Amino acid sequence: MSDFAAAWKLSRSRFDEAVIGLDQAQLNWRIHPGALTLGEAALHVAGVEISFIHQLLNETPTGLAYDLARAATEGVVNDLPFPFAESTINPDLVASALSLAASLVEPHIENPTDEMRARQIKSALGPIIDCTGALARLSFHSAYHQGQAYLIRNAPGFPPALT
Repeated sequence: MSDFAAAWKLSRSRFDEAVIGLDQAQLNWRIHPGALTLGEAALHVAGVEISFIHQLLNETPTGLAYDLARAATEGVVNDLPFPFAESTINPDLVASALSLAASLVEPHIENPTDEMRARQIKSALGPIIDCTGALARLSFHSAYHQGQAYLIRNAPGFPPALT
């Protein structure tokens, strides 16, 4: 297993634990205007993973993967609307998105091919990065958002779990 894979698995599992199992009200609670909700953050994490892997494989995402790849940037690092309406962000979508992204990332982050290693891609923030830069970003990206999830879940006003 590559060092990137070990870091990605650890940070991704902690992020998943922070958001999977939340109800729709919790996923869509916004700590303040302009901040991502936990549901949006989850779709964004999945979107970055899908975007990076598809670029490294020189493939174009389709279906749900296409919409998730848009969530890597739209409504997050630019002024476009987030590609998923609040009414559609629910526990099933979040779990499906994170599962899909993980299934695409895991085999490649564990053993990137020479062809992947030779590629350059556009990062979510805009700069062109090489494969090492992409894998390094993937290995910590979900940890960044897991920290946000911790703060949001412990903020005054965060909705209690439905019983």
